[in-house]
Amino acid sequence: MSKWIYEFGDSAADGNASMRDLLGGKGANLAEMSNLGLPVPPGFTITTEVCAHHYRYSHSYPEGLDIAVERALERVGERVGASFGDPRRPLLLSVRSGARVSMPGMMDTVLNLGLNPETAEGLANLTGDARFAYDSYRRFVQMYTNVVLGLEHGIFEEILETEKETKEVELYNELQAADLTRIA
Repeated sequence: MSKWIYEFGDSAADGNASMRDLLGGKGANLAEMSNLGLPVPPGFTITTEVCAHHYRYSHSYPEGLDIAVERALERVGERVGASFGDPRRPLLLSVRSGARVSMPGMMDTVLNLGLNPETAEGLANLTGDARFAYDSYRRFVQMYTNVVLGLEHGIFEEILETEKETKEVELYNELQAADLTRIA
């Protein structure tokens, strides 16, 4: 069985800079920075072999990948004292695409994976900043629907503009937490 997940963070990593073909540029560099002792938040890289498998076998994923991802999520959560889906201490992830070679402007990112109505409320309680929490949730919804579902980014800009007009404010940062909750 192949290894599909390589972990990094806390001054250690499963991989290193020489594994660019397997981990992609970002994954290899995160592993190398971790190995050098630089402060890299814990995380994991899903190998480029998973992508190759996905395209080779009718858009399916390798057997056991789901379990490997769940275990990696649990380990990241243990390291930071949070849990994916836990409204009291939500684990939020940055999902970044990567390739074997740099492709500026071609890679997509989804930030704040793990936010939903319950975890956004938990984040608001945890930070004491509802505006921050619901703005993060709104941004997650916007990125996810654009990157994963293919919706046009402009749809969300129109929603923001409508909300600003309704609230009679000029700047986005003048919207309140309740406004951002409604937008999300």
